[in-house]
Amino acid sequence: MEKLTYGKGRMYSMKFSEVDEQTWPDLQLYYDTCVIPYTGLTGKETPWEATSSLERLRDFMDLVEIPFKGRVVTYPAMQYGGEGMLKSLNDICHNVKSAGFTYVIVMTADIELDQQDIPESALVLSQPRISARGEGPISVTITNLISELWQNSDQA
Repeated sequence: MEKLTYGKGRMYSMKFSEVDEQTWPDLQLYYDTCVIPYTGLTGKETPWEATSSLERLRDFMDLVEIPFKGRVVTYPAMQYGGEGMLKSLNDICHNVKSAGFTYVIVMTADIELDQQDIPESALVLSQPRISARGEGPISVTITNLISELWQNSDQA
């Protein structure tokens, strides 16, 4: 399989748009984890605030997409929050698992979310929550959480 390289030589996970019907059956064994980005915009943001929010999410997602390339597929982001969004995120996680992914990880750079908020996800990575723990570098915490998720499932 070709390496996926985007801008400045950085490697990323596979994006949903890079998967085609013919190659998916062979790739699905390796790409068992789906990442769903969640921005949580309200619509009240100025254009530069929306841009800043999207940039924070992109940078946060790099902490998963780069080190775990070859195992994760990133799906389209859910951009707006509000009433009913947690139910929608939960429903999407359920549907993505029904489509064949073993694990669904929800990532957000600005919104405080917890695993209990989205029980259909395998893991919720909320940058505000991870930062509040103060357990060292966020990148190390994320790597540990994802590795633990996969190891625990492998042992089950």
